[in-house]
Amino acid sequence: MTTSAHAHTLALTTDPRQHPAVFAAAFNSGDPDLVQQVYEPGAVFVPEPGRPVTGPGIHAAITGFLALGLPITVQVRHAYTADEIALLVVDWTITGTGPDGSPVHLTGTATDVARRGPDGYWRYLIDNPFGTAGTP
Repeated sequence: MTTSAHAHTLALTTDPRQHPAVFAAAFNSGDPDLVQQVYEPGAVFVPEPGRPVTGPGIHAAITGFLALGLPITVQVRHAYTADEIALLVVDWTITGTGPDGSPVHLTGTATDVARRGPDGYWRYLIDNPFGTAGTP
């Protein structure tokens, strides 16, 4: 994996298959500003089926997930690349005990689109963590 230091301690990647791991490292840092760096300006994040958010909405939604105080694990199922665009299908899990002491088990298969920027590094253009779950 080829990486480059970006902003504080985040390393973006030139390998689209590694981008979900970059996301997980940023997520597991607990810093929403660091997580925001794995997204392109103008990206779309779908924190729950049928509810896409952009701009400041992404930061707010990420902050909500980070409030659980639990790590995410990711496993790339498929990565398909055409020129500067990649379709990433990623299994993910957030499991543990939430801040209120209750058990948390969130899981899904993300259907994500990443784009290679002019700097050669990949960022999410569309992050749909629940894939096709839910109703249209």
